[in-house]
Amino acid sequence: MRHTQLTLNEYSVLMFLSEAPDRALRMSELAGMVQISFSGLTRLIERLESWRMVERVRVDSDGRGNRAVLTDEGLDRLRTAWPEHLRSVRRVIMDHLQDLDLATFATALNAMIDNNAPGSRRVPGGRSHPRST
Repeated sequence: MRHTQLTLNEYSVLMFLSEAPDRALRMSELAGMVQISFSGLTRLIERLESWRMVERVRVDSDGRGNRAVLTDEGLDRLRTAWPEHLRSVRRVIMDHLQDLDLATFATALNAMIDNNAPGSRRVPGGRSHPRST
């Protein structure tokens, strides 16, 4: 995202945090959502911290882990980036799907997810496929 100077992973972290209760997630949970390694997320969070968009806070309940917390500045940056991100998704993906049966497409994507990435989230609107064990 050239205009906002955010990478897709940076944008994703800000987005997931903005949707979380109290704008905070455990680092391990966030790494899974963004689908990057824990060490990769740590470096990304350090960069976002240096820009004051995210803070790391110790988890009170067990004192062992950290939570990433979206700051007001990070939320403002996400709000600025959101329109460009949406335009990009429309241009790169949605504009090419105009005549496609989206329910069938979602079903195909879910089958790919089920077969290739255990534990991944499903595409809304897709039919359920049994997971092979």
